Amino acid sequence: MKKLILFFLCICLIACNKVPITGRKQVNLLPESTMISMSLTNYRDFLSKTPPVPDRDAQEQLVRKVGANISAAVVKYMNSHGQKDRVNGYNWEFNLVKNSEVNAWCMPGGKVVVYTGLLPVTQNETALACVMGHEIAHAVARHGNERLSQLLIVELGGIGLDLALSQQSQKTRQLADMAFGVSTTVGVLLPYSRMHESEADKLGIVFMAMAGYDPHEAITFWERMAKQNKSSMPAFLSTHPSDEQRVKDLKDFLPTAMGFYTKH
Repeated sequence: MKKLILFFLCICLIACNKVPITGRKQVNLLPESTMISMSLTNYRDFLSKTPPVPDRDAQEQLVRKVGANISAAVVKYMNSHGQKDRVNGYNWEFNLVKNSEVNAWCMPGGKVVVYTGLLPVTQNETALACVMGHEIAHAVARHGNERLSQLLIVELGGIGLDLALSQQSQKTRQLADMAFGVSTTVGVLLPYSRMHESEADKLGIVFMAMAGYDPHEAITFWERMAKQNKSSMPAFLSTHPSDEQRVKDLKDFLPTAMGFYTKH
């Protein structure tokens, strides 16, 4: 037990970082360059099986417009707050894929995918910016690194970590998809996910505000979601805080977000 405690203390000393905006300390065991490399492999694999909607499609163009605005805001924030290393190696891409699931995700490195099933729920550009800002916030906050670190320790017992990563085994790739939000899981990941979701809400509305989207729309969007039947809750919301709690937290944080808002 003493050795285990010492092990995790050493990890904290060498791998602790602070999340932008919230300042929460986090432990990321994996180099971010490794995360970006892994995500690129998984991203390409996903798109090979689920081709994007053509560029000429109006909805695809909207996704790319919103993505470009949010990512520019992210880079601006990081550069102005001495945290530009957070987005080092990012090569932003935004794609819309035809899938009825209400979902969106962003992998480390800035690879963003929105499902067509999300758009009837967002209904407008600003609400879409709310969701995309939230998903991009996951990547910028390096939540995927935290999740994958936890999953690898649990699944592999911390043994052969380098080997698992170097060989890019099917198991490791499955764990990476879970960590990046491409697939969902419960159990050990669940309590960490709720914390990450709340954190991504805060980062996300700051980024959307900086991109020129009114953060008040985030409140409207989640109040609209709260009215939906809980039994039909989208998969990407399954580990989120309750809609009521989310709306309360966002309202509490709204004055901070509005400090970043400039109407474009």
